[in-house]
Amino acid sequence: MIPLELRGLLRLVAMSNDYLMELIEASDLAGLVAFVKRTCDAADWDGLVEIRDQCHEAVERGKQLWGVAHYVDYRTARDAPASYLSDALSGAGRASTVGPLWEVAASVKTWDEMRDHLPEGRVAALAGYERALRGDVPTDDIDPILDVPLETFAWEPPYELATYGEARVDVPYPDVPAMEWAELPEVGAEVLNDDAAVEALTDLVQPWWDTSNGKVEANVVEGSAYGAIRAFGPRRVRIAQVTPRKALAVMTWTAASGGAHGKRRGTPVGRSLAWWTMACLAGLEDAPHMDPTEIGEAMSELKFYVWDPGDAAGGWAFHMAIEDPGDGLAWAVTAVDAV
Repeated sequence: MIPLELRGLLRLVAMSNDYLMELIEASDLAGLVAFVKRTCDAADWDGLVEIRDQCHEAVERGKQLWGVAHYVDYRTARDAPASYLSDALSGAGRASTVGPLWEVAASVKTWDEMRDHLPEGRVAALAGYERALRGDVPTDDIDPILDVPLETFAWEPPYELATYGEARVDVPYPDVPAMEWAELPEVGAEVLNDDAAVEALTDLVQPWWDTSNGKVEANVVEGSAYGAIRAFGPRRVRIAQVTPRKALAVMTWTAASGGAHGKRRGTPVGRSLAWWTMACLAGLEDAPHMDPTEIGEAMSELKFYVWDPGDAAGGWAFHMAIEDPGDGLAWAVTAVDAV
């Protein structure tokens, strides 16, 4: 005979499953999201897996519940014990969440907790890179899928890292000096043929223009940073010079983001793209690999500026100019993405 307590528990489970199926058959997205939140609050991780499995099954029947399934994976990565990670992260490349699930998991779980439960390959490697940025450098062999080392160097800034809430991500923008109005040259410098640095600056915001509503323009000129900005058209802008470390932080923050509607790429990917941009600005793009010492020394010889046209109406923006006094070249980039 089944004990009374167990019979009561089984009855509650059956009622919960019945309610879940009612929500699924009604395609009640709000109800399902609320059900997911209650399941997480109760730390019922097996129940969370059941919700995901039932939603996937319903999707195969034509129900538009993939968003709920992705939200379950997100909450699993963020809130569930690491032993539940494998299934949730195995579809991380497809899930449309507020951020990559490997970054979600690695933002709250240590490497030792995750190491045996991560899908092999890119996901595990990126989670390792994220933990390294948080001071938890993996002792395991990590697949070097990014052309940057795990460890950070003295010439790098403290990168702004993601904090994930129940349904959003918060990544503070790097603290930059206050900008002041400045008049630009009467005539902009002549724009040269695109070079590797122009392409790299554009790639920093690739999700903005590729999968969102953004626009980007970059150029290279002979002359000053002010002349490169003037080539875009404005006669006066707000501008401030920043240190190379601060410029690297801004580039990384920008490249890690997804803009208004694109998919966030994560801080390790943003850092790798920022390093590559610095290498291109320094003329090191043909080197066999990105040498940390060379990049650190080369970027110290450049001048960096953040600027804006002064008419920002909200949304995402990335405005930067770089000057190479030694070679007499300057680059500028302007990118915006409306919310």
